Amino acid sequence: MHSDDDYAFEGAAQTPAPARDNNPPLSISELSFALKRTLEDRFGHVRLRGEVSKVNRHASGHVYLTLKDDKSAIDGVIWKGVVRGLGVQPETGLEVIVTGKITSYPARSSYQIVIESMEAAGAGALLAQLERLKIRLRDEGLFDPAKKKPLPTFPATIGVITSPTGAVIRDILHRIAERWPCRVIVWPVVVQGDAACGQVSNAIRGFDQMTPDGPIPRPDLLIVARGGGSVEDLWCFNDEGLARTVSAARIPIISAVGHETDTTLIDFVSDRRAPTPTGAAEIATPVLADLRWALSDLEGRLSRAGARMLEDRRTRLRAAARGLPARPEDLLALPQQRLDHTASRLGSGLHRNVAVHERQLAVVAGRLSRGLLDRAIERRGDRLAAYADRFGPAMKRRLDRDETRLAALSRALATLDPKRPKPGFARIEDADGAMIASAAALSPGQAVRIVFGDGARGATIDGEGSTPRPTPTPKSAPRPKAPPPGQGDLF
Repeated sequence: MHSDDDYAFEGAAQTPAPARDNNPPLSISELSFALKRTLEDRFGHVRLRGEVSKVNRHASGHVYLTLKDDKSAIDGVIWKGVVRGLGVQPETGLEVIVTGKITSYPARSSYQIVIESMEAAGAGALLAQLERLKIRLRDEGLFDPAKKKPLPTFPATIGVITSPTGAVIRDILHRIAERWPCRVIVWPVVVQGDAACGQVSNAIRGFDQMTPDGPIPRPDLLIVARGGGSVEDLWCFNDEGLARTVSAARIPIISAVGHETDTTLIDFVSDRRAPTPTGAAEIATPVLADLRWALSDLEGRLSRAGARMLEDRRTRLRAAARGLPARPEDLLALPQQRLDHTASRLGSGLHRNVAVHERQLAVVAGRLSRGLLDRAIERRGDRLAAYADRFGPAMKRRLDRDETRLAALSRALATLDPKRPKPGFARIEDADGAMIASAAALSPGQAVRIVFGDGARGATIDGEGSTPRPTPTPKSAPRPKAPPPGQGDLF
């Protein structure tokens, strides 16, 4: 069976019809997003190994970089929320293994990897990154020996930052207890993994913020301890932020991370490095038994030195005595006799001295009589009476004048007192008893009190304006009186 189209192609005289398009054209955006979906579906989870280059930390917090090997390269992006949780931070030249998904960037028709995790490709890459960080911190002066704080000789409180479980904390506590029993404060942290550096940093800052007289005293010394492990296990102690926290701490810090052959970044910035956690306890504390023995030895040496000094002085005294012309007892006999004779006369001499001073005092007291004092008092009394006769009347007249003026002023003040109105005058008060001094202070309907000299009456203001008082009718002028008899009239 044939269709109409088949017959149309068979007839040469017929004009061929245009072919139908079964593949309609796509827009650029449709193609770009179709490729994006295909890449994300096909390569939704990939692991790549390569060398980091062209690291660009954007102001938004995102990190843009390029991963390359000897033949190819691919762009990568790390979103802001992922950067803080990376196992290692991207640096140019570092060989890493990344995990993420492949996607495209339609605006530039390029593909890239969105990185979700990053780890060093091997111990060599980790050590290379650590060496670059060491050089940078050394150039900043964080390893300067002059910045190292001295350790206390006899610490009263020691802070230990380590895992609360395991052999490390038990070894430290046991060693401190047998050497120098003191107070130990343990700040539990994890000592491996991504969260370790943050917890150790917070513990150092927490100890540093304590006060010596607080409920929990600030430690005199800190020990950051962890057992041995691989480079990857100890890598959290190579964190740059942790190293800066250790360097900025006010409390001296002993680093005891790993075994004697293990070296981490905080070993260089701490004030002292211990080969093992047990060695840190020995560095931090003296031996109490040794101190007691040393103190006992010093006490014995002091006693023996004092005895030798006395014996030496005694020997020198005997040698000096052999050089004298006579025995020391004979030389001292005559001075001792003179001393005894003088001492026997000392009592009578003191009695005679007291008698002499008594006679002198009696002579001086005889010249002192009551009449001398009475005459001086009489002279001063006469002078005072003369002054009273001279200035008394004038002062009295002045006091009388001042008293008269004061009485006049008191009367004037009483007449001007608004609280005591005079006849023909009154005081206006509001409901609270405050005096009203002007009509502007009154309002219609306001209740007031009119206070006279002999009492008060209530009133109410009935209008805004004042009503003029009626003019009184003038009275007729009085007639002049008739002149008395005998008086003439000029008119």
